[in-house]
Amino acid sequence: MLENMEELNHEDVIKEFNLLTKDAERVQVETLRRILEENGNTEYLNSFGLNGRTDPASFKAFVPLSTHKDLEPYIQRIADGDASPVLTGKPITAISLSSGTTQGKPKFLPFNDELVKSTMQIFQTSYAFRNREFPLKNGKALQFIYGSKQFKTKGGLPASTATTNVYRCSQFKNTMQSMQSQCCSPDEVIFGPSFDQSLYCHLLCGVIYREEIQVVSSTFAHSIIHAFRTFEQIWEELCTDIEEGVLSSRVTSQSVRNAMSKILKPDPELADLIRKKCKGLNDWRGAIPVIFPNVKYVYGILTGSMEPYLKKLRHYAGTLPLVCADYGSSEGWIGANVNPKLPPEYATFAVLPDIGYFEFIPLRENQEDQKPEKTAATLLYRELEPVGLTEVKVGEEYEIIVTSFAGLYRYRLGDVVKVMGFYNSTPELQFVCRRSLILTVNIDKNTEKDLQLSVEAASKLLVNESIEVVDFTSNVDVSSEPGHYVIFWELSGEAKEDVITECCNCLDRSFIDAGYVGSRKINAIGALELRIVRKGTFQKILQHYLNHGAAFSQFKTPRFVGPSNGGVLNILTDNVVKSYFSTAFS
Repeated sequence: MLENMEELNHEDVIKEFNLLTKDAERVQVETLRRILEENGNTEYLNSFGLNGRTDPASFKAFVPLSTHKDLEPYIQRIADGDASPVLTGKPITAISLSSGTTQGKPKFLPFNDELVKSTMQIFQTSYAFRNREFPLKNGKALQFIYGSKQFKTKGGLPASTATTNVYRCSQFKNTMQSMQSQCCSPDEVIFGPSFDQSLYCHLLCGVIYREEIQVVSSTFAHSIIHAFRTFEQIWEELCTDIEEGVLSSRVTSQSVRNAMSKILKPDPELADLIRKKCKGLNDWRGAIPVIFPNVKYVYGILTGSMEPYLKKLRHYAGTLPLVCADYGSSEGWIGANVNPKLPPEYATFAVLPDIGYFEFIPLRENQEDQKPEKTAATLLYRELEPVGLTEVKVGEEYEIIVTSFAGLYRYRLGDVVKVMGFYNSTPELQFVCRRSLILTVNIDKNTEKDLQLSVEAASKLLVNESIEVVDFTSNVDVSSEPGHYVIFWELSGEAKEDVITECCNCLDRSFIDAGYVGSRKINAIGALELRIVRKGTFQKILQHYLNHGAAFSQFKTPRFVGPSNGGVLNILTDNVVKSYFSTAFS
């Protein structure tokens, strides 16, 4: 798309998107043809006997559905230096690492120039629709983005998180500039060796350029909250730096100090203004528009596992709109937010029909009279044959299957989405949950979304105490019979015993899955346990991931901690201050 223009013409981008989505079925057929023509001679596709066929019917008939486990040996060979066309006709230029917060270790995924192109296309498309609703002038963005450490695979390919691979591309900076969303921090801060030092400098740059900041953003909602929780603690130090024009000694990286010295100059007037603004805030409510008066909106991924953070984000954002970023994953992009005025809870994403070939498995939950297959890995649904992009129905739920230009073929993404409507002929999707089943002991089946709803219901009981749930996760304890759910909460303050006891009962009652309720009634599942952990426990979990090479910009708190994630489980267990058992089914 329009990559090298001085300023993006959003009406031209919307016009192009309208053309793309007018006949999404035709675009999908053409996109699949391009993918298969480019990659038809690869070892993976050749093994299924496609023999040059590029039509959807043949593709579906010959090539099976796949998961990361199926592709992992091929990706590993590429990472180890196999330069033959294993998965793609064109070379894989880098390896992307998934966040690793689900399984405890990141997955290797192929990354190439096509993914860069689709990333810029998604960014430009959603920006065009955002700019129509919230016009930006020429300014800067306070972006809490962080590059992760890059290493070389055995075969010499650079490996890093998907976000870092994008940030390192020249197209990213050009695109941000054309979208009037250039990061106010220098590259040395983004790619700094220390997350804490980078965050400090992001905040300092933001305050220095406060009049020019038009957008506050990060990859995930919790990153913005973490930044402003940090701001609450360090604002006086930031003001001293600005007043004296000397960077705090807490920043030890010489490259970061050199870059900041070009920006930081003595400005006692600004320092006094920020002191006055901070002292005038009531519990930091509305801090973002007070400190950054020209911000138009706050932007990031706000759906799915980020929804629990919305209340705190609104606390900092005041009356500013919260705008959802686009829908994608480490594997690639799916859709753009073309309805930016929708609140995050109702956000939808229009699929771009030319960035990949998409199929959708219709999902129907097993009925009571059906004999369910018991599995701890997959939510129980009757699985039907996949349908095409334009064959989905409004109101129905589906699992997404992706075929990309980067070597993923009929790849099960594991996301459950609901079709909310159509933009021209392409569907608008709402993210529902990951299909993985995170909590199961017996015949019960509860997803991340079920856990989130349960925590939301129980946390309402804390409102009168002026206490909030800082973060949460879960575990299944099967060390004794019967097994039971364990929920870990970190609280912002100390609540009364009877209130926490009722929270525990409410958590238990709020899991309304029939298998769970029935099993609890006959004691086939034990009483739910709520474990309160020390303040700072989830910060220790974050640090654990950062110490193991994760990037903060890609970090998500794992909502379920299983045996494969022993390090995190140990942190949680070591920091429990008190446990409560539900009496809801006694």
